Amino acid sequence: MSTTQFDVIVIGGGPGGYVAAIRAAQLGLKAAVVETAQLGGICLNWGCIPTKALLRASEINHLLHNLDEFGFAADNVRFDFTKVVKRSRKVSAQLSAGVSHLLKKNGVTVVNGFGRLAGTQGTLRKVSVTSDGGETILTAPNVILATGARARVLPGLEPDGRLVWSYREAMVPTELPRSLLVIGSGAIGVEFASFYRNMGAEVTIVEVADRILPVEDAEISTFARKALEKQGMKILTGAKLGRIGKDGGSVTVEVTAGGKTQSVVVERVISAVGIVGNVENIGLEGTAIEVDRTHIKVDPYCRTGEKGVYAIGDIASPPWLAHKASHEGVMVAEQIAGRTVHPISPLNIPGCTYCRPQVASVGMTEERAKAAGHKIRVGRFPFIGNGKAIAMGEPEGLVKTIFDEATGELLGAHMVGPEVTEMIQGYVIARTGELTDAELKETVFPHPTISETMHEAVLAAYDGALHI
Repeated sequence: MSTTQFDVIVIGGGPGGYVAAIRAAQLGLKAAVVETAQLGGICLNWGCIPTKALLRASEINHLLHNLDEFGFAADNVRFDFTKVVKRSRKVSAQLSAGVSHLLKKNGVTVVNGFGRLAGTQGTLRKVSVTSDGGETILTAPNVILATGARARVLPGLEPDGRLVWSYREAMVPTELPRSLLVIGSGAIGVEFASFYRNMGAEVTIVEVADRILPVEDAEISTFARKALEKQGMKILTGAKLGRIGKDGGSVTVEVTAGGKTQSVVVERVISAVGIVGNVENIGLEGTAIEVDRTHIKVDPYCRTGEKGVYAIGDIASPPWLAHKASHEGVMVAEQIAGRTVHPISPLNIPGCTYCRPQVASVGMTEERAKAAGHKIRVGRFPFIGNGKAIAMGEPEGLVKTIFDEATGELLGAHMVGPEVTEMIQGYVIARTGELTDAELKETVFPHPTISETMHEAVLAAYDGALHI
């Protein structure tokens, strides 16, 4: 490698890191990305993208087994599970190669190896990169830490690659288990539960909180739970794990919920209980960078306590979402290039869960809005009142809007139903653009579309819903 001095060095090539490097290069900065594994990070290789490929397959399987409603019949419907998994890996590989092409196209230098902060050299920061070829020292006045995170491991439930899985093992099984237990009901846990249930496995979800999808609005969580249980899932909330035993090809987990203790016997267990930031061995020692519960403390501009060092994505503050990491990457790159930037408001970052039915939200929940002292107006509109949803055979859903009564500000929007992960962006734009109920009421939605439920939910907050 001929060049070792850059304007900005990004440690980590995930959705935050590679986007930051591309934007920096577009702005005329000499940029480098240091990556020890595959470009695209967990999101592209072991998270967002391959899980969506798997979920798409499970949706097709569900549809093929429910054709009668549409007047069709299909005999001997079956699937090749190996091909289902293989396709998801192919999708990831294609996109990872695409990231490599984009970095090359934009003139970003990719350095393969493990990167860590290694002190300073005058006004420059040093980054040590180790690989099989030895050590290389890179320098730049600015370094962006984008090393991401990994799955949190519970004692006694360490992934063994056979009976107990993390998200990695759950994504590349050699065969479909007949039964499994999913521990944790955040987005990752519920998505895996949805995939395996729709492929035919018996699924039980265990959640320590009093409801599934605990970061979502309580009303939406309740709706989603009923929908998942209707599909045949067993859900235990307010639950505690007891003794865990492995016996040949099965796992027995003692679960206490609702004052009762039961033994759940399954072929596989998926542990989905959160993430841990990758802050180890990246040279934070001796710096002014602070770490709080495995995540680096940053200000609203993603600046750490060390001058010239930024942190973005899962290694930094929540929410830990790929699109938040990418947006931070752009903001930091523009900041380094001298552009005027604006902090990212966490309340304007959408959250999406791609189960069946999908869940999406932005802004405050009803509970949080009340706790913040807002006097609110709430609008609700069910999908059963939407013509397109009924025509599609997808009438199960709900849109909920929360407005400040005094100002008309859209405080939050919460959705459950088909394709709501695509629709939520309308409300995100409304919040980012600071639109009020007045503008949203006057917005014309095309007919027939599922998105009309969004308009009706706004009208419903002011007693003006038309189709319910």
